[in-house]
Amino acid sequence: MAEVKLFGMWASPFSHTVELALKLKGVQYHYIEEDLSNKSPLLLEYNPVHKKIPVLVHNEKPIAESLVILEYIDETWQNNPLLPKDPYDRAIARFWAKFFHEQILPTALKTIAAEGKEQEQIIEQVYQKLNFLENELNGKDFFGGGSIGYLDIVVFFIARAFQVNQEVTQVELISKEKLPAICKWIEKLLKIDVVNECIPPREKHIAFIRAHLEAAKSSSN
Repeated sequence: MAEVKLFGMWASPFSHTVELALKLKGVQYHYIEEDLSNKSPLLLEYNPVHKKIPVLVHNEKPIAESLVILEYIDETWQNNPLLPKDPYDRAIARFWAKFFHEQILPTALKTIAAEGKEQEQIIEQVYQKLNFLENELNGKDFFGGGSIGYLDIVVFFIARAFQVNQEVTQVELISKEKLPAICKWIEKLLKIDVVNECIPPREKHIAFIRAHLEAAKSSSN
């Protein structure tokens, strides 16, 4: 069997998405932790374009970008499929994954530097965009129906990071009042052992976010 390696970083939700996909497929892999302030020569060799994690290496061939890696995993190991079989349903899952990465995440990140009225407006934009996913999820256990699938993996770890981040910043992007279906879905996933194996320790994660935000403020002064 070919060796599978994953270059990641313990606090990265993008790394966690790949880890969970591999675990759901039962794929044995060797995890390599990267120091993003001092990236390894191997990471730079395997991902010379973006120089980022995660990078999956299979048969000594590297694949970068978490969404691309998820599809590669699903096509290579066909047990426990992540994407739906129906072409239309597959297209819809890909559409919402792209929407989440390209529309919701960048908007949410703007709240970090914003203040006052501007921040309030950005938070409202995040809620409006997340409401599309709320409607997709309403009445279902998971986005794909009865089991964890592609879109669940894509959205969950970033949504969970939003929750942890708001403990530090007090900027609430996900609330039970406005997004009850998403909050219930997050709670459901947190009860699944294989998901919990991929989640960083809460206190360590909070300390990391706090240090990261303080460093960002210092550099902007």
